[in-house]
Amino acid sequence: MKLFKPKFWSRKNSLISSFLLPVSFLLQLLIILKNKFCKKEKFSIPVICVGNIYLGGTGKTPLSIEIVKILKKIKKRGAIIKKFYKEHADEFKLIISSEVQLFTNPSRSLAIKEAEANKVDCVVLDDGLQDYSIVKDLNIVCFNEEQLIGNGRTLPSGPLREPFSSLKNSQIIVINGNKNLDFEDEIKKVSNNASIYYSRYLPINLDKFINHNLLAFAGIGNNENFFKLLQRNNLKITKKIFFPDHYNYSLKDLNELIDLSLKNNLKLITTKKDFFRINHYDLNQFHYLDIKLVINNQDKFEKEIITCL
Repeated sequence: MKLFKPKFWSRKNSLISSFLLPVSFLLQLLIILKNKFCKKEKFSIPVICVGNIYLGGTGKTPLSIEIVKILKKIKKRGAIIKKFYKEHADEFKLIISSEVQLFTNPSRSLAIKEAEANKVDCVVLDDGLQDYSIVKDLNIVCFNEEQLIGNGRTLPSGPLREPFSSLKNSQIIVINGNKNLDFEDEIKKVSNNASIYYSRYLPINLDKFINHNLLAFAGIGNNENFFKLLQRNNLKITKKIFFPDHYNYSLKDLNELIDLSLKNNLKLITTKKDFFRINHYDLNQFHYLDIKLVINNQDKFEKEIITCL
């Protein structure tokens, strides 16, 4: 979805947000009815769903990749399932570059059936929490510490795909960021049995950017999260440029970025996902921050995943 998130999504007392509440209520009613009457399909292999209720930028894909690697440790053949969208080619390339098997289809159910036919032992549904036609064996919901639930309202008056109360249907919550006891308490009010884990991104190629003045740009779900990651690792950002999520960079866009970097003696840095959107132009001026996902209490997390099987 190519959008800039409106600022009122993070404000609890916004007049615009309040004005849109009736639309939010109507949309949620339609979703409830759809969930009630849609045909639900159960598959012969376990389906682990990694999703979110906050719209975009919560780290679903890195976690999905990590889960497939966990499955590999126990000699299980895992694969990621993603609904096919032409504009999501960057995410597909990112997954494949991690040496993880990927099945895509406009129908997630058909993608799962293709995985079954290819003798996959378990599938990880990357971003399918709101697909109520698929029976999941394990639901994992991702949050980022910077946004959490925004103003707590559902689309379009807020950034939530479904109400916070929907967490009662999930077994694992993963928060990317620092420990937040207040947010944990809010989760436990809804789902006391859900396990809560924390994760963080560990940059693995910082040496490439230390002692450089940087022009940082990104077109992901929450661009500011990327910029803050750079700053937390003591990289010097001289200029930041924001693009919409899944932005389709033109050669003109990239040449303008190059000209700006040369004019100000800056090194260009972006996300790995953005890099896969532009690397077909074969421009060597662009670099990406490579990261590794680290999960606190990894052993316990792995045991929960294995128990699902």
